[in-house]
Amino acid sequence: MPRRCSFTGKGVTSGHHVSHSNIKTKRRFKPNLQTTSLYSEALSKMVRLRISMAGMRTVEHNGGLDAFLLGTPDRKLGLEALRIKKQILGAKKDETAAA
Repeated sequence: MPRRCSFTGKGVTSGHHVSHSNIKTKRRFKPNLQTTSLYSEALSKMVRLRISMAGMRTVEHNGGLDAFLLGTPDRKLGLEALRIKKQILGAKKDETAAA
C-alpha cells in the first residue's frame, strides 16, 4: 500500500537532515497516515480508510465524509476516494428513485 493520502494526495517527500556542522544527509519526510473509519450517511455504514490527519481535519471541516466527497472534484481525489464517491452517488440516486 503506498504511503499516500487518498483525500489530500500527501505523499513521501525528500530533503536533507542538516547537522550542527552543516553536513547534509538525505532523509524522507513521511505523511502522518492513520487507518481510520469514517461514517457515511448515504451508505449507512463505516468506511475504513488510510488518510492523513490533515485529510481528516478537512473532512470534519466540510461536514463529514459524504459532504466532503460530493463537494470535491474527481481530479483532486485518489482512487479509493473515487470508489467511495461513486458508491455514495449510486446510493443517493437509488434514494431519490425510491422517493
